[in-house]
Amino acid sequence: MAERRTEHIVMTPKSKTAKSTTLIIERQALDHPENTNNQQDVHIAGGDHKGIVINKHAVAVSNGINDPAHVCLEFRVFLVSAQTKKHTQESRTLQFWFINSLSEAEHPSVAQEFFRELVSPQEFPRDYVGFIKKIMKLMQHKYSSIKKLEVELKQLEEPITLPTRPLSADETIMGQSVELTSEKVLELIESAYPNPVTVIDIAKQYNWEPNEVEAIMNELQTKGLVKAMEHGAFTRVAHEDTQIKVVKQMPKMASAKQPTIAIITAQYCEKLAVDSMIENKETFVRYTTVGTASSPDSPDGVPRVICRFGESNVYTLGNIGDHRIVCTKLPRVGHEREAMTAAGNTTTRLLGTFQKVDYVFLVGVGGGVPHYTDYNKHVRLGDVVVSYPTPMTKKYVYIYCEGAKHNEEDGSYHFDTKEYCPVNLGLQDLAMNIKKQAEDESNVPWKKYLKEGLENLDNLQSEHDFKQPPLESDKLYMAIGDRDVIEVAHPAAPQDTANKRMIGCPRMHLASIASGRLISRDDQLRQKFASRFGCLAFDGEMDAVVESILGNCRDSFAVVRGICDYKDGSRGKEWQPYAALAAASVVKSIICSMDPPTNV
Repeated sequence: MAERRTEHIVMTPKSKTAKSTTLIIERQALDHPENTNNQQDVHIAGGDHKGIVINKHAVAVSNGINDPAHVCLEFRVFLVSAQTKKHTQESRTLQFWFINSLSEAEHPSVAQEFFRELVSPQEFPRDYVGFIKKIMKLMQHKYSSIKKLEVELKQLEEPITLPTRPLSADETIMGQSVELTSEKVLELIESAYPNPVTVIDIAKQYNWEPNEVEAIMNELQTKGLVKAMEHGAFTRVAHEDTQIKVVKQMPKMASAKQPTIAIITAQYCEKLAVDSMIENKETFVRYTTVGTASSPDSPDGVPRVICRFGESNVYTLGNIGDHRIVCTKLPRVGHEREAMTAAGNTTTRLLGTFQKVDYVFLVGVGGGVPHYTDYNKHVRLGDVVVSYPTPMTKKYVYIYCEGAKHNEEDGSYHFDTKEYCPVNLGLQDLAMNIKKQAEDESNVPWKKYLKEGLENLDNLQSEHDFKQPPLESDKLYMAIGDRDVIEVAHPAAPQDTANKRMIGCPRMHLASIASGRLISRDDQLRQKFASRFGCLAFDGEMDAVVESILGNCRDSFAVVRGICDYKDGSRGKEWQPYAALAAASVVKSIICSMDPPTNV
């Protein structure tokens, strides 16, 4: 009776040069490899590693697989020599072949999960032997659908600079010092806009010296970027492309001029981007003042009332296509939840002021969720994600994570979430139709609006550069623990892909959008959350705004995020203006496809 053959994981060297090594690791059914006569050429593992066979020399082994790889993934690690302390960069390429019973649609997701586990920070293999061993153990015990892997390790030229992980806004609060510069001060003034801010307000943000902040404020005034106001406050000088009126309350307007669509932005460059899409603009700014009692240590012992600016509002009205639009910017001072709650109050005020608004867009930047192996699911910088209830999201388009609990026994996570969905998904249906049109006809409607918006902004001579940054600046990094980082190559387009990227034209994705600082700033947690809830973008906690929209009985809303980083939109300063403009151009294409309003 013939002995039953058993499955083994077999590693075989394929080729070796001075700077590269290529190995094949494959699943083979063998008789009894331990009885082989060429023990000096083969290592048969035992004990915990039983079932693993290592060929010490290259042999002709193909296991019947000569077809091109099903999935290919490349990443780069940054190594430090223990002797010389010099940094070197190594490229590691994994090519995957799968068993026939695994459908082609499942190939990218299995490869991505394998890769995530391979480089998980808890047990990231630091050396060559550990790396190969982990691949073999994962194939042996967990990923039975992988039939063969080809691994190439290639030493590259020394990198000029090591990649660094930029600070998030939250990390600067957590004891990190931030350099005082005119750019940073202007950024804080723009963030607070339309709320005027004082020198003391800005100095408190990062524990700066008030007199140094005041010197920079004078410099910004000289450049015409900020202006002084009452009560020792300053605000951003708005661009002169639109008529600006300071009002105590919004003037009454004829029914035909009342906006039916509201667009809400949170950053100054987002407001500029949306405004570039609007025609016949006029802007109204309403300032409020509040009085606070001073301490009673004044010369005569009588408490004084100090006036300062309170919550202010900016509304730009105009036209997009056949529709009347109102665009506002949320004032944000600080990154605490109180600031987010104030944003909800501003939204309620907006919808109370413009009661004919039926549709609301939240437009601006966000962080993309990359897919390391699937070209069609991969979100890149400059792309746009429109909130959409994909099948796995069970009818929600926006999800906020309040907290996560880790189960130590099985390693799983429980997420505390709030989920939001519009009553009417008409805007989402329009977005789907536009996406199909762009893919079927190669007629991308937002491409024209992006070009027009860029021309309008060029005429403004804005301090923000809205042009697309160089593509080589779109680096995809994965944090490994607290200090280490690897660079992952963007997935390449399959040869038969009809819907390939057009240079200078963002791709639109439809998926749910998430928020929550706890998950968005932790790479591993963020990936787990996105995978479970089907999210393709994270933003800066706009849940209070979404709650206000639904609480004010607006049945149609969409969150539209241009991707400027792979976190939550707060770190990719270089890509923020272009990403905001990309999002605004997609919103214009949605609005222009809407039926003309009938309630005016």
